[in-house]
Amino acid sequence: MARITASVFTSHVPAIGAALDLGKTRDPYWQPVFQGYEYSKQWMKDNRPDVIFLVYNDHATAFSLEMIPTFAIGCAAEFKPADEGWGPRPVPMVIGHPELASHIAQSVIQDDFDLTIVNKMDVDHGLTVPLSLMCGQPEAWPCPVIPFAVNVVQYPVPSGQRCYNLGKAIRKAVESFDQDLNVHIWGTGGMSHQLQGPRAGLINKAFDNAFLDRLIADPAGQAAVPHIDYVREAGSEGIELVMWLIARGAMSDKPPTLKHRFYHVPASNTAVGHLILENNP
Repeated sequence: MARITASVFTSHVPAIGAALDLGKTRDPYWQPVFQGYEYSKQWMKDNRPDVIFLVYNDHATAFSLEMIPTFAIGCAAEFKPADEGWGPRPVPMVIGHPELASHIAQSVIQDDFDLTIVNKMDVDHGLTVPLSLMCGQPEAWPCPVIPFAVNVVQYPVPSGQRCYNLGKAIRKAVESFDQDLNVHIWGTGGMSHQLQGPRAGLINKAFDNAFLDRLIADPAGQAAVPHIDYVREAGSEGIELVMWLIARGAMSDKPPTLKHRFYHVPASNTAVGHLILENNP
C-alpha cells in the first residue's frame, strides 16, 4: 500500500520566489531565509518521495471571487505555472499523479468531505515557492505533485478542526491505495502576516512559535483553536495556517520525529516558518 512517511510545512511568500529567480539568495536581506532551507534541500535528496501531496491556497489565479471551492484536488496529468501578473515563474511544469489523486478524491468524498475535482488549472506561487525552497532550481521537479487548494481567501473559511479531520481522511485514502508509494504531505502558507488595513505588516513571533510547538506536540489542541484567534493574533492572512493542520492530520497518531525547525523574520514583511516531521508508524 501507499504510505505517508513525512510532512513538510513552510511559508510560501511570493517575494521568496522572486528573490530566487533573480539570483538574490546571497543578498544580506535574503541569505538568512535561504540558509534556513539548506538542511531541507539535502533532506529532500536523501528522502525523495514518489509523490508530494501539496496543500496550498490559490491567489486568484486558478479561481476568482466568481467561484472559490473550499477544497479542490488537482487530478490532471500536469499543471502549468501561473502568470500572476508579471509572467509565470521560470520553474518546471508540475507533473501530477491522476491515479492517486482520483483515488483520494473517491475515498475522501465517500468519507463525507466535499471536494471539487479539478482537471485543468494553473498553479501559482502558493505551490511553486515551497517546491523551490525544498528542491532548488532543477530542470524538473523530483516527483509528481498533487495540488490541493484550500480557500483561505474569501470568508467563510474552513475551521482548523475540519482541516485536521480532513488530513486524517487523506491518510486513510493514501493507505488504501494499492501501489507501493512513498508519499510526503506538505502544508504551506502563513505564518503571521497582514497585507492591508491599519494592521498591515503585523507579525506575531510569540503566536507563530506557539503554533509550531503545538503543531508538533498537540495538533488536536491546535485544531480546536477558532479561526477568529488566527485573525486576531496572526493577522488577516495568518488564517493560512489552518492548511498546515491538513498535513499534520495526515500523519500517524504516534508522535513524529522532528527533523528540522526554522523561523525567521522578516521576509517581505512576513514571518517565515518551516518544519520537517517524519512519521513513526
